[in-house]
Amino acid sequence: MDESLLNDLLEALLLSPNNNPLRLQVAKIYYKLGNYQESENHYLQVLQHDGTNEVAKLGLANTYFKQEKYSASEVILEELIAKKKTVEYLELLCYCYLKTDQMGQATATYQELLDIDRNYVNEYFDSKLKVNMTPDEEEFIDDDALRFLKKPNTSFKDIGGMDKVKEEISLKIIKPLEHADLYKAYGKKIGGGILMYGPPGCGKTHLARATAGEINANFINVGINEILDMWLGSSERNLHEIFELARKNTPCVIFIDEIDALGANRNDVNKTAGRTVINQFLSELDGIESSNDGVLIMGATNAPWYLDPAFRRPGRFDRIIFVSPPDLEAREAIYDINLKGKPCDPIDLKSLAKSSKEFSGADINAVIDVAIEKKLQESFKDGIPKPLTTKDFLKAIKQVKPSTKEWFGSAKNYALYANDAGLYDEILTYLNIKK
Repeated sequence: MDESLLNDLLEALLLSPNNNPLRLQVAKIYYKLGNYQESENHYLQVLQHDGTNEVAKLGLANTYFKQEKYSASEVILEELIAKKKTVEYLELLCYCYLKTDQMGQATATYQELLDIDRNYVNEYFDSKLKVNMTPDEEEFIDDDALRFLKKPNTSFKDIGGMDKVKEEISLKIIKPLEHADLYKAYGKKIGGGILMYGPPGCGKTHLARATAGEINANFINVGINEILDMWLGSSERNLHEIFELARKNTPCVIFIDEIDALGANRNDVNKTAGRTVINQFLSELDGIESSNDGVLIMGATNAPWYLDPAFRRPGRFDRIIFVSPPDLEAREAIYDINLKGKPCDPIDLKSLAKSSKEFSGADINAVIDVAIEKKLQESFKDGIPKPLTTKDFLKAIKQVKPSTKEWFGSAKNYALYANDAGLYDEILTYLNIKK
């Protein structure tokens, strides 16, 4: 029935190509039939004639989602939501965030969705995001706090390259612990905060874990979705309990990823609940009620420009470190570390490193995975593992695109036009751009 109707509508479009309502119907039928590329084409044609058509924009966002073009879908949805927040827009945006593992953003979006419709139910969101608890339930920090407390067995020797970043972390965190008496003699507290920023997949989480291992400290790695909660006051309580756990187990490193979702600029936060979480976070960083001596806070973000400026005041995140994609030496070391224990012929690591320019650590791991999968297919024939060769990896490198390019496309604009305090000068230095 749909195909017959579609043919009739396509014939009508030949006679009236600028008929947007007619073309929208065609796009919807193509979408229903699973032909998302054709659906996308017709939605785009509608928007060429009417760039404000919300039905076409939502339809296009849905087609992008179905084609796994999640970033493109996010851009459209964020534009729609800026003008009008609806359950439909927020729901699809939440799905996009979950597909791209942006758990903090997904949690915040789900909370907004529930604010609009308190009767909204989505079991998938509930299973992925920690916002479905009742106020009377025991919180994770009371029941199971110790599962967040780890003793990492990695250290800086397990991280290839990144010497400048390691040196900065050492000056801020490691030296104070090694010379605690000197610091106390000058009345200087041991602790504080470091904010790491840069493109995703470049080792920010690994650096934080290795920092804790380097000083034999406890390590708390808590995701944003494990802090934020839909119930009034619960997010603040979760945050306070995490800091209390760290204070009782010093020296301790608290690592918070996607910290921009927790500490967004208060000028951009419309809801009072969001501002109170930020204020609670600032209070915990200041150690107003309890001393933070021996508590080291490390945050990571891909978008530092969204962070409230108050977090950069002395005593909070007063050291901001740019974690760039690994340089030549670091890429060589990453290959070397990740290939240990794998069946390999002698590998020309330098050649691989040179061919992996702009690749993040995660991209290099993807290259290794692609090469291994190809070799596994060969080994299935006789069940004998075939050694990996330099040629295998060079072929895999051609199949993997560096994920850092998209990030630098956005970061460059902030570094050029929103960089009054020189915070992002390292981005310009990395890109060889003179301001």
